[in-house]
This record gives sequence, structure tokens and C-alpha cells, in this order.
Amino acid sequence: MVIKPEVLVIIPARGGSKGIPRKNIRLFSGYPLIAWSIAAAKQSKLVTRIIVSTDDDEIAAVAREWGAETPFLRPAEYAQDKTTDLPVFEHALKWLIENENYQPDVIVQLRPTSPIRPQTCVDDAIKILLQHTDADSVRGVVPAGQNPHKMWRLGAGNNSPMHNLLPVDGIEEPYNAPRQILPPVFWQTGHIDAIRPSVISNGSMSGKNIYPLLIDPTFTVDLDNLNDWMRAEWLVALGALDLVWPGRAKRPMPENIDLLVLDFDGVVTDNRVWVSEDGHEMVAAYRSDSLIMGKLKRAGTNVIILSSEVNPVVAARARKMQVEAIHGVGLDNKASVLDNILKERKINPSNTIYVGNDINDLPCFEVSGWAVAVADAQPEVIRAADFVTIKPGGHGAVREICDLILMKRRRT
Repeated sequence: MVIKPEVLVIIPARGGSKGIPRKNIRLFSGYPLIAWSIAAAKQSKLVTRIIVSTDDDEIAAVAREWGAETPFLRPAEYAQDKTTDLPVFEHALKWLIENENYQPDVIVQLRPTSPIRPQTCVDDAIKILLQHTDADSVRGVVPAGQNPHKMWRLGAGNNSPMHNLLPVDGIEEPYNAPRQILPPVFWQTGHIDAIRPSVISNGSMSGKNIYPLLIDPTFTVDLDNLNDWMRAEWLVALGALDLVWPGRAKRPMPENIDLLVLDFDGVVTDNRVWVSEDGHEMVAAYRSDSLIMGKLKRAGTNVIILSSEVNPVVAARARKMQVEAIHGVGLDNKASVLDNILKERKINPSNTIYVGNDINDLPCFEVSGWAVAVADAQPEVIRAADFVTIKPGGHGAVREICDLILMKRRRT
């Protein structure tokens, strides 16, 4: 009888974050950042327990919502800006032994700040550790973007010669050598560490014998600031990666886009309305949304505004944008109307993009080939979308999607 090893995942997630406030529970592509690491652990075939180590009650609540345990709150002394991993893991293991008499065979660290992971990342690392009895740990690595053999150390000040950082046996001047003949080097990522508990007990997070888990460098992101965050979300949406998702896997942007369907309130407009004393309504829209429509149609993508709004302002704005408008649609009928449009016009649903912001748009997401939520959409809509715009509705979201479609056309 084969005894399955006890594999404990620990996800460190402190409350303080200077670069991106509340980073660990900020929505990343529709899901709290920490949910991505929890999902990677839950979808593993070998993981037996998932714990989040945090000092923050709100993070703990979100972690439990997504399926992790939070049996303790981390003491503040282990949640400082300069706190290293080791005391965090020592505290967790000590607490589990003293309070539950629980001792795992393997410990896996999944950092929330590396949310984009290959599907088999967790199990691959665990298998490498278990297959090599001499392994103290396994660490995820990618080919380094810069070769250290071409790096330099400066002398005392700028008025003395430099010294090359690393010598290479058999190559007298590695800094002048072609990259192809230099030894390949790898960069450790934050995707995963699989560690034997005895290593941590001996005061290390890795030990001496560290085996590699080679990871496709496309999966590497570093979430230090909001620009990093936006680039990473674009990679998730448009990178066509086979990655772990907290919910339904997102569909890639269609290769061919025949129809773009826009909700009106909250997408073409910013969801506000001005009402005069005689009941006349006015809305706010984004002028640049109109300017791009001619170019989009010339590229082969037609545009329809599909709205439950009965006010003639919809038709008026559509005329200004020079696109078709179908409005006055019942709140519960938008999906069936969209389905009929596609059938009547012989448009493949897979070649259709729908952009929405509220829960009545969710059925249309299922009809279309690619579902887009504007940045300020309702949480349920953001979570269900295949892509979330950077710009909010009525403030450039439509233009952003149009630019993406045109960019896709140029690539193909």
C-alpha cells in the first residue's frame, strides 16, 4: 500500500504593501490576487492542505472564501517590510506542531505575487523533490534575461578600471564573447518552492541541494507597481497561456472579429444621467469612441449598440458614432436578441465580442465568443469576463477595445 505524502502549501500574504496598497486582495483579471495561488494549490493532485499565513483579518476572510485555511494570524513581528520568508515558515510549522501535532512531508511555498502559473507547475515541483532523495528543495527558474558574464563591478569610484563580474573557464574575455558560447544561466522566479521540512528546521528556505523546475519565461511577471499589474493582466488576457485559473478559464481574443456589440449605459456612457425638471435626459460619452468607428468598419468589423434603454438618446449617440443601434430591448431578452441577430446575419458567435458592465449583460457573455467587462463593471461581470478594460465605461473603454481589434488585425 502506497502512503500518499502529506503536502502542505503555505501562501504568505501580509497586509502591508507599499507599492500597491492591499495588493494581495486587489482584483487581478477579475479575481483577488491571492485566489490565483489558492487555485494553483487546489487544482494540484498532490497537495493535501492549503494554509494562508497572514497578519490581516480581511486577507484571511478572502483566503477562506477561496478555499484556504487560516488557522492562525501571523504575529506583527513576522509581517514587516523587511521580514524574510524563513521566520514566517518557522512560525507556521511551530504553530501547527504545537496546536495540532501536524507535521507535513513536503512544504510548498506559493507567492501571491506570481499569479501566472502553468497548469502542472505545483505537481511538477513536488514530483521532482520526491523523486530525488538528495534534494533539499525545488525552485522554479527561467532563462535569465541578462547574462551575468557580461556584467561588471566598478572599482573605487568612477576613476578606476572595472572588473568583470564572473569569469568563465576556457574563455579569457567572456564580456567580449558571443552570448551563444557562454554558459546558460537561470533566474529564480516566485512561482514555486517545494521544500523538505527538515531544511526549514535547520534554518534555511532551500538547503544546499536545490533542484530546478524549468518554467516557460512567458509566465514570469513581477508585480511591484500598477504598470506591472496592467502588463500582467494583458498577458493573462491576450497571451494564450495554458495557465491555472481561479474560475472558468478565459477564452482568447478571436482571430477573426466580425461583430462588436456594445451595451449602452455604463459602456458607451459613464452610467450617469442628467435629468431636467421636464424629464429630459442627457448622458456623457467619450468623443474618441466615435472617431475610431470608421477605421474599425473598414477593417471588417461591424458595430452594434444593444441596449435595454428606451430613451432616444441611444439612437442619437449611435448616429453620431455612425453605428447601428437596437434599443428598448427587455432586460431579460438581450441574449436572445443577440442570438437572433447572429443567426439572421449568419455571423459565427465565436467571431463576436460583447462589451458590458452590469449583471443583465451576463447572458450575452455566453452567446458571444469573447466577453469584455469595462473597468468599473459590477464585480460579477468582471469575474465572468474574458477581458477587463483598463479604462472605465464612457471614459475610453470602447476606444480601448477598438484599438485592440485593430492591433489584432495588423498582426494577422
